[in-house]
Amino acid sequence: MYLETINGPEDVKKMDIRQMEQLAEEMRETLLKRLSLHGGHFGPNFGMVEATIALHYVFDSPKDKSPSSSISTR
Repeated sequence: MYLETINGPEDVKKMDIRQMEQLAEEMRETLLKRLSLHGGHFGPNFGMVEATIALHYVFDSPKDKSPSSSISTR
């Protein structure tokens, strides 16, 4: 399992495409199990799995600001 080995964004940067695909699958399985126990809408969470992995792979988080952190809330 890759999910259990992730300690920070730098771990995602070391992964190849196949490993990131497996990580995404593990994240979706974990979300499904968790939401099955506690309830809630899982569609939006599932839709953000690959985007979250990509953001951590491309950007230098937490140093770089994420696109969502630059949206004005006024």
